[in-house]
Amino acid sequence: MKVARLYSATDIRVEDIERPVPGPGQALVRTRACGICTGDIMGWYLERRAPLVFGHEPAGDIIALGEGAADVVATDPDGSVRAAGYAVGDRVFVHHHAPCGVCRQCRRGRHVHCATWRRTNLVPGGMAEFFLVGAENLATDTLRLPDTMSYAAASLVEPAACAVKSLRRADLIRGDTMLVVGLGIMGMLHVVLGKAAGLRVVGADLVDFRLRRALELGADDVIDVRRTTLADGMLAMGSGEKADAVICGPGSIEAMEASIEAVAPGGRVVLFTTSKPADVLPVKPYRIYFDEISIVPSYSCGPDDTRAAFDAIESGVIREQDLITHRFGLASIREAFDKAAQVEEALKTIVEFDASGERRA
Repeated sequence: MKVARLYSATDIRVEDIERPVPGPGQALVRTRACGICTGDIMGWYLERRAPLVFGHEPAGDIIALGEGAADVVATDPDGSVRAAGYAVGDRVFVHHHAPCGVCRQCRRGRHVHCATWRRTNLVPGGMAEFFLVGAENLATDTLRLPDTMSYAAASLVEPAACAVKSLRRADLIRGDTMLVVGLGIMGMLHVVLGKAAGLRVVGADLVDFRLRRALELGADDVIDVRRTTLADGMLAMGSGEKADAVICGPGSIEAMEASIEAVAPGGRVVLFTTSKPADVLPVKPYRIYFDEISIVPSYSCGPDDTRAAFDAIESGVIREQDLITHRFGLASIREAFDKAAQVEEALKTIVEFDASGERRA
């Protein structure tokens, strides 16, 4: 089978490896679509683990089951049984990490800190013609697709789930103002989900294409950071107030500092992306203390988030035609990777595995 293996941000190769065979409790999935994540194009982030078969936003078909996999009982985070067993032919979304559901971290809803969540993955990765799913993933974070949901739409579940968790950690209520800094695919998902939740949403970016698209997707206003700061941009709007919460998309210290300046007293700054390991964020404790500003990270997502994202896609709140701008075949993975990094025209770039491998759009 063919896989896309990343050696560096400028060296991605389509290689042939042996197709894996499902062992006890495992399923083999034929990949139909897999998104290129924003993190995939942050060179330093993936290169520390290179070489690797990247990709963690897949959807596809179960084509083989290992011993006992058909009897895996799939449960929801509250412990209720969602489905008993899987079958060959099931169309599925699969999360690459899956929690145990019973440890202290899981009981507190902190799934990303569960040791099982950290250990589990897809073998060899999502950007492959076939991949293995472990029993933990089948049991806690694999979702069957309805006939009405395309594989491309299902490839949005994982990134949308990360935005679901981020919004939850922002702790907003209907009518609050949310400033979304960075209007790539993750920023746009925040815009769409924020509007569906009844928030006043302001987007900020320095790319005209993204600023226009945010308004088309429902943002109430936008800030062009080439012309003003985030704080001044918020104060210049009709309400004359800063944001109740700021979603800081970029992983730069400058963006984080600007986000802190743009949040209102009592508000939250959600750090949606990590900085480089050695970066240091300077803060002024005096303002943080008296304005009671919370700085909250939001890393990845858990089963409760993927289900909420799945529902948002199934209900039409999140629509693939609004967000997926480019589609490629696996043979064109290098072109797809480059396109995903072109902020002037790309939002979401996905790879589809159901044709000859040529560029689709």
